[in-house]
Amino acid sequence: MTRSLKKGPYIDERLMKKLKSQKSGQKTVIKTWSRACTIAPEMVGFIFGVHNGKEHIVVSVTEEMVGHKLGEFAPSTRFGRHGGRMQRELEQKTEEAEAAKLKAEKPAAPSNNKAK
Repeated sequence: MTRSLKKGPYIDERLMKKLKSQKSGQKTVIKTWSRACTIAPEMVGFIFGVHNGKEHIVVSVTEEMVGHKLGEFAPSTRFGRHGGRMQRELEQKTEEAEAAKLKAEKPAAPSNNKAK
């Protein structure tokens, strides 16, 4: 559900205060825990460190990001993978096939044993 048009987008006031104290071209990272903050046009060109629950992920804001949330660009969960035993078996077969392919490609090195 989107936010009411009457209220306007949520922009963290403390974050805007930090933006006003810095210049757009600076390379300093602005750390924030406000993942729900909407990216405003004033934020373009700044570099943010968005907290993902464990560490701050560096996000460089561009014009295409305006209107999105800061948290969209700092994933908080890591995708493990799908599948269980069947997936492991398939991966093991592909690894064995690659190893056999590499072994077949590697020619036997000629010996340099010359009699004097």
